[in-house]
Amino acid sequence: MKRSKRKANAGKAGSRAKQTDQSVQNANQPARRKMSRRDFLGNSAIYSLGIAGLAGGGWYFGNTMMVEAKEADLSKLGNGIPTVVQIHDPSCPTCNALRCEAREAANRFDEGDLQFLIANLTQTDGRALANRHNVGKITLLFFDGKGEKQTSLVGMETADNLEPIFARHVARFGSKKALGS
Repeated sequence: MKRSKRKANAGKAGSRAKQTDQSVQNANQPARRKMSRRDFLGNSAIYSLGIAGLAGGGWYFGNTMMVEAKEADLSKLGNGIPTVVQIHDPSCPTCNALRCEAREAANRFDEGDLQFLIANLTQTDGRALANRHNVGKITLLFFDGKGEKQTSLVGMETADNLEPIFARHVARFGSKKALGS
């Protein structure tokens, strides 16, 4: 009989020790309160703004990448559309400024009237094009619809200055369809 009491007492002591350990653990943890409706709505607004920001950033990044990939396709030269190609070094601040200005000026024309491309000097095809025409960075090359170089423009220009230059190029080398004839 003594043995069974000892076992029973040992079991009670073990459970007391477990209860003490749990109460110490609970004392170390902050008390959890039930989330109120106000808290839920406040958190929902924050999460919604975060999701909207991520979605907008993703759209902007994706759209920018698509535009840059489209502009980098030098195989479009000679596709029947007059083309302006910028010789571009991505590490050059003046090249980046010229790209923004030239892109803005080119966007003022319909897609079938004029195309704007980038010959990146860090890429093999961009470097080859620059070498073939013996030009350096901060240069715009003007090609007719057949892909033959007509002229070039060296140096920084604003979109407002580039627009009439682009318009003259389109008027001279544009397709009859693009010119409305």
